[in-house]
Amino acid sequence: MTDLLARCAELVEIPSVSRNEAALAGHLQSELHGLPWLQVERVEDNVVARTSLGRGRRLVLAGHLDTVPANGNERARVEGDVLWGLGSADMKGGLAVMCELARSVPEPTVDVTYVFYVCEEVSQRDNGLVHLLERRPELLAGDAAILGEPTGAVVEAGCQGTMRARVTLAGERAHTARPWMGRNAVHRLAPVLDLMTRYEGRRPVLDGCEYREALQAVRVEGGVAGNVVPDRAVLDVNHRFAPDRSAQEAWEALTAMLAPALDPSLGDGVELVEANAPAAPALDHPMLAALVEQVGRPPRAKLGWTDVSFFAAHGIPAANFGPGDPTLAHTAAERVERGELESAYAVLRSLIESATP
Repeated sequence: MTDLLARCAELVEIPSVSRNEAALAGHLQSELHGLPWLQVERVEDNVVARTSLGRGRRLVLAGHLDTVPANGNERARVEGDVLWGLGSADMKGGLAVMCELARSVPEPTVDVTYVFYVCEEVSQRDNGLVHLLERRPELLAGDAAILGEPTGAVVEAGCQGTMRARVTLAGERAHTARPWMGRNAVHRLAPVLDLMTRYEGRRPVLDGCEYREALQAVRVEGGVAGNVVPDRAVLDVNHRFAPDRSAQEAWEALTAMLAPALDPSLGDGVELVEANAPAAPALDHPMLAALVEQVGRPPRAKLGWTDVSFFAAHGIPAANFGPGDPTLAHTAAERVERGELESAYAVLRSLIESATP
């Protein structure tokens, strides 16, 4: 077998910050082009390789090419059995595993589609899966999907939904020497922040996996000048919600929670900026159940949002499974270990070579 740590290091050395994935797409395309058991197509900077063996079922293995911007970790560094570098965990380790599977398994017992796509780390409208669905939907067809997101080589089921909201509080300008003549909109943030500080997220258990909801203030804007009572304050909020709620239900719960601190008669309001739906665990699907069995360890909930949601929304049950510690994603200390690369490869190879056709 190819040295997966070295292959991953090679991928890390090819910069692919969101919207700049062309070089990495070209590299993977050249790696897979010419293999007689694969049909390889490039749609913009998305690369799709498929077997067409006439099997009764098809599994989609998908991974994003892009990374977040570098944080002093743009170069690959190997120390023993550990690779450090931007994207090593999120998710060039998963890409290395996918590429090696595509190269080394010419006759899987189920047809396999390998999808390498762009712009997962930025706005959903730029996501390569969205563009593929619009231009070539047949390339995403499948009975089940596995996202190679970093999970420590443990199955992470479904994903939580994510929501961004903007709270606007109104006030009235006045001179700071006579603040009683106005109303300080920034001060009015206090009860909103107090509600959020006291928030206790729900922890529903679905298919044995515990999801943990969260609510965080992520940005504050306000102020006019050093001697003016501000008449407007804006608070940006991020909410992660479990897959037993729809985005609409989560929005209604959020606005109800914030309502006691708002006064619409003054011009206060809450605006929904963006919402991405969650995905249920779906581990009862035969191929995903087989994945859990191959891993041999209990699955856990995916607390973040991933493109498992995209596949679920289009009728394809999906799960997350790949090498790398998800808590290290987007950090300067991002890294992946050889053992996890080899474990993820072995599990997926066994799955596609032994799955019921």
